[in-house]
Amino acid sequence: MTQQNVKFLENSEDTEFNKKMKDIFEYFHQRPELSYEEYDTTKELAKLLREGDIDILDLPMKTGLVAEIKGKKGGPTIAIRTDIDALPITEETNLTYKSKNKGKMHACGHDFHMTTILGAAYLLKRDQKKLKGNVRILFQPAEESSHGAEEVIKTSALDGVQAIFGLHCNSDWDVGTLGINVGPVTAAVDRFEVEVTGKGTHAAHPELGTDPIVAASNIITALQTIVSRNMHPLNPAIVSVTHMESGHTWNVIPEKAYFEGTVRTLNEKDRELIPEKIKMISENIAEAYGAKANFNWYEGPPATNNDKDWTEVAISVAKKDGYQVKIISPKMGGEDFAYYQKTLSGTFVNIGVGKGESLHSPKFKIDELALEKSTKYFKNLAEQALIVLNSKRD
Repeated sequence: MTQQNVKFLENSEDTEFNKKMKDIFEYFHQRPELSYEEYDTTKELAKLLREGDIDILDLPMKTGLVAEIKGKKGGPTIAIRTDIDALPITEETNLTYKSKNKGKMHACGHDFHMTTILGAAYLLKRDQKKLKGNVRILFQPAEESSHGAEEVIKTSALDGVQAIFGLHCNSDWDVGTLGINVGPVTAAVDRFEVEVTGKGTHAAHPELGTDPIVAASNIITALQTIVSRNMHPLNPAIVSVTHMESGHTWNVIPEKAYFEGTVRTLNEKDRELIPEKIKMISENIAEAYGAKANFNWYEGPPATNNDKDWTEVAISVAKKDGYQVKIISPKMGGEDFAYYQKTLSGTFVNIGVGKGESLHSPKFKIDELALEKSTKYFKNLAEQALIVLNSKRD
């Protein structure tokens, strides 16, 4: 590593390091790329990691990458994950560094996430000799597709990893606030679709056909009873039909009607039951109207599941770093970090980035002051996690 490259790392408290992080964040914010299209983002991340003399693992990934900082020989390995993709949204902020890519925006804070974790990687590299093990950094593509984590898991990126940590920004909170809880903090996210087939006819002679719109409408109404009459009242669950279409003109009863929607659950048994109920209701109501229903289910990420012990570690580090810690309630939004937690223990935290517009808003923006604190937090969390794992070995 050349002296020119490491100058900003000579003193992590120095304004030069914080300015470097701010510049990196603004660079990524100006150049958002959608899921599975993060080619330039990946190239820039690789360049920045090489500047910090941080090893990049040779893995079969089209976009995204995995880096590693090696510490104590034979020590344990933990992972930190950040997402890197953006959204198909046209930015409407007044930022001097607003998106240059038309119709694309970092409206979910992934530019903040990857800058935070890259900064933590720099600081961990600086103190590499003190590390009690290895820290693997996952720069994951395609979180917004809900399946990017699965692409990383298919590689050997998690080989030897014993715990994993991740983050999401939160624009409901001031800078200096960190939210966390044990158990699920985001929901399982699944999609369903139903196609109802009847018999088309002239609208003046409905008795000659089978109206799929009437059948589909009654199915949609009946689906609203799944949660209210099958789920435990204290188990949050959502069944929402979000899109319906049928027909092409005003005086013809069409042959088909189609609708789709989403299911959100925190409880795994509820998640297993709901598709069975959707299928049963759809097929039986359609049959009662003389039609047929075809049901399809598309499984997305499960609910996150924060480990109790690692959550306590994360809280302890946050308090030492001066964060105001909030114990948060689960949200019904999804997060594909949950795929990692199916096989690895770990925890997922929310970090306040200043109160403002909500995530996915074209006016969403982040207070850059949050970067300085979050970068050091993840550096300290990684170090403490390795200490904890070593203590379990002793």
